[in-house]
Amino acid sequence: MQVKEPEKAVPHVENLVEADYSYWTLGYVISLEGAQKLVGANPFGKMLPVDEFLPIMYNKHPVAEYKEHYESRDLKAFSAEPLLIYPTHYTGQPGYLSDTETSTIWDNETVATDWDRTHAWKSRKQSRIYSNAKNTEALPPPTSLDTVPSRDEL
Repeated sequence: MQVKEPEKAVPHVENLVEADYSYWTLGYVISLEGAQKLVGANPFGKMLPVDEFLPIMYNKHPVAEYKEHYESRDLKAFSAEPLLIYPTHYTGQPGYLSDTETSTIWDNETVATDWDRTHAWKSRKQSRIYSNAKNTEALPPPTSLDTVPSRDEL
């Protein structure tokens, strides 16, 4: 397993780090100034799942093409370390659902995406996964950074 580099600690603030690119948006707090930056980016004119949009706005998204759609990317983002909230399922586990696995910028009504709800095959597939996993418990949260899978491993 690849060991993920720890996120940069915020000086003089215990248990707070500068957020890096993350594939999950489990819980967050947004200041008024931060919310104004997010709304000012016109997110509804260039649709993208929130856990892809936020890292773009704090300029940590690894896909340069996505960042090209958003001029101002100076949002300040932080994370608790250790995490306060954990996912109930990890990639590949029964019951894991994600609309961000094949994200793309969507700014053209004539271009279909696989997360567009008119594509019922994905919803049906997810329903089967969910019904098969109803009685399956999620893994417990990781205990240290070296147990957190990298994005490449997910």
